[in-house]
Amino acid sequence: MSYPDQAAPRRPGAVLAAVAVLLLMAVGAVAYAVANLLVTGGTVDRFRAAARATDAGDGDIDRVARLLPGSAVLAAVLGVLAALVLVGLALGLRAGRPGARTATWVVAGTGLFCGCCGLAVLVGQRAAPLRLDADDRVTADLLGLLGDAYPTWWIPVNATLSVAQILGYLTVAALLTLPSAHAFLRGPGGPARPSGYGATVAGTPAAGPTPWGPPPGLRSPSAPPPSAPPPSGFPPALEDRP
Repeated sequence: MSYPDQAAPRRPGAVLAAVAVLLLMAVGAVAYAVANLLVTGGTVDRFRAAARATDAGDGDIDRVARLLPGSAVLAAVLGVLAALVLVGLALGLRAGRPGARTATWVVAGTGLFCGCCGLAVLVGQRAAPLRLDADDRVTADLLGLLGDAYPTWWIPVNATLSVAQILGYLTVAALLTLPSAHAFLRGPGGPARPSGYGATVAGTPAAGPTPWGPPPGLRSPSAPPPSAPPPSGFPPALEDRP
């Protein structure tokens, strides 16, 4: 006779919401990496066309122009790696692994720091453009042209993604602090299991079923009643009398 296994605990809505936000951020990271690679070619062409109208030499133009493909490839690699990490954290949270919550908090803190730094750099570039010495005036002019060579929508998109990244990590970190998420990811004890066989009654473990018959201590209805032992002091049999 077989018995059904105990049902797995139900995932709370806070954990499912955190998983959804992490997966959405992973998709956004990959999309940003692909978009960065796609706009690089046109940005380099626009930069070279604008730089030829200045007094900069071909060597200076080439040196600055090489920054774009290298930074685009580096950003794409980091974006894909970040997406893989976010997907791994989402799968760990969905499976109920307690270590995934701690790892998510660590990644969220790092992501918050990077998002704030990226937003500060974007704001700083617009509020206070880079200023170099008189000897580096040519480099300063080329770097200014480099920023202007990007599409007009590129800077607003970067700022929006930085804000979305900050809000996303804050949302995930807050969801994982809720009591329902804590109960689901509480550690070695694991989520609470439904009661069944093996429960305790009045502090004594209840016997579970055995594969060859009823649980110990229970008698089958078809079994004959146990014979009672003869009372003490019973008179001896007649044939034993002298």
